[in-house]
Amino acid sequence: MMKGRKRRLYVLEILGILLGLLWLSPFYLIAVNAFKTNRDIFADVLGFPSNPTIQNFIQAFIDLQFLQSLFNSLIITVASIGIIVFFSSMAAYALARNKSKLSSVILLIFVAAMLIPFQAVMIPLVALFGKAEMLNMVGLIFMYLGFGSSLAIFLYHGAMTSIPSTLDEAAIIDGANKFQTFWFIIFPLLKPISVTVGILNVIWIWNDFLLPSLILSDSEATIPLRMFYFFGQYTKQWHLALAGLTIVIIPVIVFYFIAQKQIIKGVSEGAVK
Repeated sequence: MMKGRKRRLYVLEILGILLGLLWLSPFYLIAVNAFKTNRDIFADVLGFPSNPTIQNFIQAFIDLQFLQSLFNSLIITVASIGIIVFFSSMAAYALARNKSKLSSVILLIFVAAMLIPFQAVMIPLVALFGKAEMLNMVGLIFMYLGFGSSLAIFLYHGAMTSIPSTLDEAAIIDGANKFQTFWFIIFPLLKPISVTVGILNVIWIWNDFLLPSLILSDSEATIPLRMFYFFGQYTKQWHLALAGLTIVIIPVIVFYFIAQKQIIKGVSEGAVK
């Protein structure tokens, strides 16, 4: 009995190691080929670089306009997440506390909006914002609010139903108005869901390419847009692209290690809710 159990554990460990190696293989290819010339990459993709060079990273840093692109991505991502969390949580609070048919219909509309793909409204949306002269960062952030609020309101509304309304009544008796009740009493209790909403939207907004490519000018380009510049119609600068990917990954890794505890705690508590 014990031998059979040990064998199963060994098999699971081997499968886990194989899956881990499979998951790490793209990162290995990026890291190894980032130090090669374009010719060396096509000569041997899997091997270690025979003459490693850091010139790829220097050139990629310059071509990406990395500091400016990173700043643009940070501004758009942070502003979008903050606005989505703030307005979606308030909307969910209003819908959860008003027990009426109209509230149920509005919530249903928000849920149904998640089924509408961006491509279906892409052309009229860009045309509308073009007429309003909002094809810039502000317009992009406003669009992210529209596309990200449906899922956020749905998650907040589900969490809000587990918070008793007696807390609202006690706060109102103590002299708080509706906004103070929400901001100081209810919103702190929604921290796990806020972290979950933030993570889901950070992944989407930080890596988004299509919507910024339609909205932003060259001076406002984000990191995904800059990365596309390495791939022309007739040439593909793989050595610079892979070096650029390595540089771009570093801020994400740093952010994860800094916020690791909050991310894990928020996701786990959000799942329990």
